[in-house]
This record gives sequence, C-alpha cells and structure tokens, in this order.
Amino acid sequence: MARNETRKYSDRRLYLIEAVRKRRKKIRLMAIEYKGGKCKLCGYNRCIEALEFHHTDPSKKDFSISSRGHSRSWKRVKEELDKCTMLCANCHREIHTKLAAHNGNIMVNK
Repeated sequence: MARNETRKYSDRRLYLIEAVRKRRKKIRLMAIEYKGGKCKLCGYNRCIEALEFHHTDPSKKDFSISSRGHSRSWKRVKEELDKCTMLCANCHREIHTKLAAHNGNIMVNK
C-alpha cells in the first residue's frame, strides 16, 4: 500500500483477524514447548496438532487451554499450563475413558 493511500475499515477487519490467528498459533507453539513438546505418557511428538493439555485436577481449571487459552496473556496461559499435563489425543481419550468408567458417568470436555 502506498503512503498516500488510506486503509479501508474492511481491510482493518481482515488485518485484525489475521493478527489474532497468528497470535493464537504463536501462543499454542509456546505452550507446547513450555510443556516439553511431547506426550507425557507415550512420548508422541510427530504432529503438534495431536497434542492436548489435560487438567490433572478439574476443580482447579480456570479455563480450557484449547478453546480460550490462546487468546489470553502468556502469563495467564502459563499459570493454567502449570495445572496441566501434555498428552497426545489417544492417551488423553484413554485417561478420560478410564476416569468416566471409574466415576460411573461420562465426562464431557467442553
């Protein structure tokens, strides 16, 4: 864009959407690195999209890292990550299945 051209409001909207997308991706990568970059149970690390954060004590959970965590400050995300274990999707499902069977109900992660 040339210096004398002005940006339209619609361009600003698209710019902000892209900026938020990039920031969320950056926070997710930082979170994965902070927690060791692999599944704590099986060591899986081939695809970062398959890595998830499991709250070891659900009663202390302030927010879900995957749904709202990537839009919060790094300080808040780190505080929440300290309550979590990094697991691959398969190990995470197995843990929740065992917990659900143990408690006699089905746990739904929202």
